[in-house]
Amino acid sequence: MPIIVPKDIPATKILQAENIFVMNDKRAATQDIRPLEIAIVNLMPTKIVTEAQLMRLLSNSPLQVNITLINTETYVGKNTPIEHLDRFYKTFTEIKNRKFDGMIITGAPVEEMEFEQVKYWDELKEIFEFAKKSVTSTLFICWGAQAALHYYYGIEKHLLDKKLFGVYKHKKLINYDKLLKGTDDRFYMPHSRHTTVYEEDIRKCKDLVLLASSKQAGASIIRSKDNKFIFITGHAEYDRDTLEKEYLRDLDRGLPIDPPENYYVQGNSGEIKMCWSSTANLIYMNWLNHYVYQLTPYEINDI
Repeated sequence: MPIIVPKDIPATKILQAENIFVMNDKRAATQDIRPLEIAIVNLMPTKIVTEAQLMRLLSNSPLQVNITLINTETYVGKNTPIEHLDRFYKTFTEIKNRKFDGMIITGAPVEEMEFEQVKYWDELKEIFEFAKKSVTSTLFICWGAQAALHYYYGIEKHLLDKKLFGVYKHKKLINYDKLLKGTDDRFYMPHSRHTTVYEEDIRKCKDLVLLASSKQAGASIIRSKDNKFIFITGHAEYDRDTLEKEYLRDLDRGLPIDPPENYYVQGNSGEIKMCWSSTANLIYMNWLNHYVYQLTPYEINDI
């Protein structure tokens, strides 16, 4: 939320130089406020878990947020009860004539496939077009980020030699960027993926800004210069035990998997070192405030 200050106080220029949103008392007295409409396109197989993770982060704000959950029509997974989907989810057909202040498009366990081979790719392309025209700001996660970078900017994903799996240190590349306001210069975030986008491809694109990267995980947080799109290649939203559950699941299936890196306090099991929760809360709160609430029109149909 903005800080409200007397109109000409000198601190205003200092705070604004640091990208801190400052509102003078006159504007504050006439400001209209309404609940934000946020759509979540949930592509994850563990939909109920992902719902809780994202809603937890979106609730950490004084803003009122209305959530609309969206599931693909062209592919319905088997891991979520159909009764849950029927009761709580809408299809893109049902919402395509609405407008939203913000949208989140999650990752999906399909990164080793070519985009065009994904069963719901054509439907997802429609949603990407919808995000351009009918949403103030969209946040893309993991495979969702790679898919959107490919669709909007032609940036390709590349297969890794082995799964990137663990919690990695990231460096903030731009001081005072609004999305990372309040985060430390170096912060941690989980990753779990088989593919990556090259940092040099992001830097070469004139429409994108690289906000954070990691020696191990590569380009991690990216923003479009028009502030309409945010791309996070990791999983800031993950719970404490999410990586452990993935690890044990893959072991049980006989898949090749190493223990998650930098995750346990000692060794390859035991106490988990939770070191990304504060960063996740800051990123989502900053996105809601600076890229949704501050930019979206009061009349939602004006989007």
